[in-house]
Amino acid sequence: ATDYYANLFLKVLTCACFLSAHDDAIWTAAWGKSEADGTETIVTGSLDDMVKVWKWSDEKLELQWTLEGHQLGVVSVDISHNGAIAASSSLDAHIRLWDLESGKQIKSMDAGPVDAWSVAFSPDSKYIATGSHLGKVNIFGVESGKKEYSLDTRGKFILSIAYSPDGKYLASGAIDGIINIFDIATGKLLHTLEGGFKC
Repeated sequence: ATDYYANLFLKVLTCACFLSAHDDAIWTAAWGKSEADGTETIVTGSLDDMVKVWKWSDEKLELQWTLEGHQLGVVSVDISHNGAIAASSSLDAHIRLWDLESGKQIKSMDAGPVDAWSVAFSPDSKYIATGSHLGKVNIFGVESGKKEYSLDTRGKFILSIAYSPDGKYLASGAIDGIINIFDIATGKLLHTLEGGFKC
């Protein structure tokens, strides 16, 4: 399965380059599958301020939607685990939610300056985690569109985030090479792994 998706991703990159998918560097991409009809969707975000939605079918990439709304470059995208919603974060400090069926914006959330560098849906698709420049992981509710709570690493700029498959834990990676693991239910910092890089 891993080789299959790796080969598909290479084909996607080839197609994207041929099509000139964006007018500037593509910083982020996500791949999802709809639980409703099984269609596969790729979402890309670029420094051209655009989010684009592509349909992958019969080893062909077709543009479905060009999503406008961000005022600065898009740095992170993710797709909900049911394949229905995409999230995007931008240098404009906003997180936007998009309906992948209609191509319409669902919500826009003000995350604060440099506080939405990365976005990740929880496995149940009810929450979005995003990393901040102050070393906090902010958790937003998909329904509420508001920040529900924060997890404090007491560290530096968080560049990457990932939920465990069961949704019980969250990992964050920071600019100083440190990985932190949180217990979602308690908010407790369970483990810190330090790297050798110092800012």
